[in-house]
Amino acid sequence: MSKPVVSIWGTPPGARPAAAEAAPWDTEWELRNGTAWVFYSSSGRTNVRRPVILADGFAMGGSNGYELYDGLENGDYPFISTLRENGFDIILLGFNERSASIPVNADVAIECIRRTVADREGNAMLTVGGFSMGGLVTRYALASMESQEEDHETSTYLSYDTPHRGAWLPLGVQAYAHFVKEHWGNTNPLLSLYSDLVNSPAARQMLRWHVETGTEVTLDVAAGQDRERTDFLKALHRMGDWPQRPRLLGVANGTGTGAGNNIPADDTAMAALGPKVNAHLRTQGSGKQTVAQMAKARQAAVSINTTGFPELDGAPGGLFPKAPLLQDAANFGMAAVLTAIINEHQPELTHNTSTFIPTISAVASADIDDQTALYTKVDRESSDLHDFLCATTNEGHTVMTPELGRWILAKLQEA
Repeated sequence: MSKPVVSIWGTPPGARPAAAEAAPWDTEWELRNGTAWVFYSSSGRTNVRRPVILADGFAMGGSNGYELYDGLENGDYPFISTLRENGFDIILLGFNERSASIPVNADVAIECIRRTVADREGNAMLTVGGFSMGGLVTRYALASMESQEEDHETSTYLSYDTPHRGAWLPLGVQAYAHFVKEHWGNTNPLLSLYSDLVNSPAARQMLRWHVETGTEVTLDVAAGQDRERTDFLKALHRMGDWPQRPRLLGVANGTGTGAGNNIPADDTAMAALGPKVNAHLRTQGSGKQTVAQMAKARQAAVSINTTGFPELDGAPGGLFPKAPLLQDAANFGMAAVLTAIINEHQPELTHNTSTFIPTISAVASADIDDQTALYTKVDRESSDLHDFLCATTNEGHTVMTPELGRWILAKLQEA
């Protein structure tokens, strides 16, 4: 296991409950650069029979089995216990570094698949997938095994709000995170953490548009794709883009009707006027726009300008996750928290969050560069998946809901 680190998304990944509280899983497998937490379908078992591997998503630091379990079991739908009651063995796959390169963590997934096959009692085929980036990791892992002519013995691939066509993080928020680190990162580790996360290998590979520094930049919609992303996509393409043997299933935390989240385009998201830093971040609009201006006191402002982008912040999709250690701030809210630390008073925050995984990305039906595709009903025939379900409302990214959980169970029972 990796050492505990501060995580902007929740408790430190090394955190554990009181010693008297038993682990919820039956056993755990130590993997190279990861851990698998195994939940057997019935007590007294020592082998899996109907295995379902689900990989953790993107964040900084190592995966936390307790947090993974809590998020899947103790919300509105008890996903793990429901699957176990229906005869499935659950294997939650965690990584020592969730922000590591997707192909690097795919090697962890491959080891987990091999371990599962070796541990399995009987010959039931596997279900393999993951949440958010975990869906990309396992997609890459299965395709890699096929390219090497290795039998992964997997009949179903499952992705949960996975950025198949890229994730969105407002460009102004990215640049502002770097701007803050460059000027004040040496005064408080928290002021560097978000910038480090944005520039991590996994973020560079997931984000459709990436900004590396807090310097002035102008981007049009065709630009801004990081080299790590293009290299990742080329490697995936060489392996056939998708695993060819399993049926491909997916769910999206966003609507499939074209209905967005009501965040207006080209609107003030955060504004700050303070003794140390001034900043103005706006939601993404189309046409020519300045999405961010930021200035250290008594210095010229830095501008982030865009041309021809779709209105991504309000698009249908899973909403950017909150960060409990930063007062439940999301992306624009996180910029506000960083600003408050520097200026020592709260800035004006109009919008805390935005879309993170557009629906058309999660169901792999269109590129997120396309304004029309973002805001129209999903075209089922154009999806790379064999079947999928979109949420009724735009909800938090990777939130487990009765609607999505019951659909997954029904699909797994069909196999």
